[in-house]
Amino acid sequence: MRIPMKREAVALAAPMLMLGACSTTPEPIGGAPGLQVIEGTLPPPTGADIFDVGEAYAVGPFDTLKIGVFGIPELTERTVRVDANGLIAFPLVGSVEVQGLTPAQISDLIEARLRAQYVRDPRVTTNLESIENRTMTVFGQVQLPGVYPVEGKTTLIKAVAKARGLAEFANARDVVIFRTVQGQRMATLYNLDAISRGYYDDPRIYPNDTVVVGDSDSRRLFQDVVGAATLVASPLTILLQ
Repeated sequence: MRIPMKREAVALAAPMLMLGACSTTPEPIGGAPGLQVIEGTLPPPTGADIFDVGEAYAVGPFDTLKIGVFGIPELTERTVRVDANGLIAFPLVGSVEVQGLTPAQISDLIEARLRAQYVRDPRVTTNLESIENRTMTVFGQVQLPGVYPVEGKTTLIKAVAKARGLAEFANARDVVIFRTVQGQRMATLYNLDAISRGYYDDPRIYPNDTVVVGDSDSRRLFQDVVGAATLVASPLTILLQ
């Protein structure tokens, strides 16, 4: 799907947050003393950033879980796979809907089901064995905001296309990607007009990325110097502290 692009002049603003990872202190940008920025695209996430999702991860279809019930040998370290409908089958409790639940919530749910089957004081552990539900979030001024699968090599323009393109009055100059890299939350301001005109490459999107198009709250991270810099050579990245 073709993404409609507006034809305003290309302008990228520098951020207002302090970037502690810089080894040198750059000149102040846009009249805001002490600003430190990275002129360039977001670095890729590490494997740990993508796969080490921990207890907060919401389970999705085709994920694989390892579930154990303490004190019941036949229910120790059982591997189960979430089906396309978000269900698993587990002995004594039958079919359990787990889609959207964290591993801790799944343990609580199975414990409650086991109590209903007269299992005394069940203690359940649930761990993620493998994850198939690789997703990104796209919201803001797009036609269909939502959570979308990351399939193959996905770029920013492809991500916006998955959300059915820009909304009628979308601001293509203000697109922010949020990403965690080595445990550090980062944000980069992109300009779809600049990408479409070849000023810099269409950046890659990775699992767990969040793409925000023309959203005022996300743009506010950069607002101290809006319009002060006309940097078209590369995007600008900040650390969120």
